[in-house]
Amino acid sequence: MSWPTVTLESVTKSIDYGLTASSTLQVIGPKFLRITDIQDDQVDWSAVPYCVVNAKGAAANSLAPGDIVFARTGATTGKSFLVTECPDGSVFASYLIRVRPSERVDPSFLSQFFKSDQYWHQIKLMARGAAQPGVNSTVLKNLEIPLPPLGEQRRIAAILDQADTLRCKRREALTNLDKLEHSIFESICGDPVRNSKDWPADLELGDVAEIVSGITKGRKLGDRSARSIPYLTVANVQDRYLALHSVKEIEATEAEIARYRLMPDDLLLTEGGDPDKLGRGALWAGELPEVIHQNHVFRVRLKANDLNPVF
Repeated sequence: MSWPTVTLESVTKSIDYGLTASSTLQVIGPKFLRITDIQDDQVDWSAVPYCVVNAKGAAANSLAPGDIVFARTGATTGKSFLVTECPDGSVFASYLIRVRPSERVDPSFLSQFFKSDQYWHQIKLMARGAAQPGVNSTVLKNLEIPLPPLGEQRRIAAILDQADTLRCKRREALTNLDKLEHSIFESICGDPVRNSKDWPADLELGDVAEIVSGITKGRKLGDRSARSIPYLTVANVQDRYLALHSVKEIEATEAEIARYRLMPDDLLLTEGGDPDKLGRGALWAGELPEVIHQNHVFRVRLKANDLNPVF
């Protein structure tokens, strides 16, 4: 179905920068929404700080249900948040841009568009060549948006909102299962840090397993014969699962393949770097017929028969 394409400016009442002010936990003014207060497409308004602002500034930077705010700089550049509720008099910070939709567009439909590939493609094109990633009001005003009839917008938004709700519930359920798994382990084995069950603790991992760092990308092969083989990177090793939708390949010699080849029940641990990449681990179950691992992923292979790899 073909719908007219319009600019964001043509379906908004205003596109404005936020308030420059200092936040405080003292209740001395309105709630002051910042980029960092928006987490997982949610805002815990009870944790949002306050700020001091005069009446004119409060009016110019106010938030209301239906407003959409954008992160205009930093790691979350371009991400948006639809305000569905907020304390009376709430204002927004200068690193956010407020888009106030007009009657021509449904705020939920517009918010869903700002999560689409079509939106992100435009943002990336407009930000190309900039020293620092960022969006501004001019970029947003010129965004091209498909505009179905209002009734169709609401129907589309309702379907996508329902999908978002289901995703949130699934994420919450997985988090609860993760906590349950930890609780069951501790109830059976005790706290592994405090060793509350007083298990024998005179062994180290190196005593019961062979620990090997993987192949180094960019090394010189010289005139040695090599062939292409899949290899796992830090991105493939997540927290207790393997992300194998995209597996890279590398040229390696037969000796290297023999040394770094993964076997079922090998435990893979990430070396580190950023905090979220430190110490992630998952078991290899032979998902690919032949694969090796890079040097930022450690392979832990048990050599003690009385230890279970899953444990």
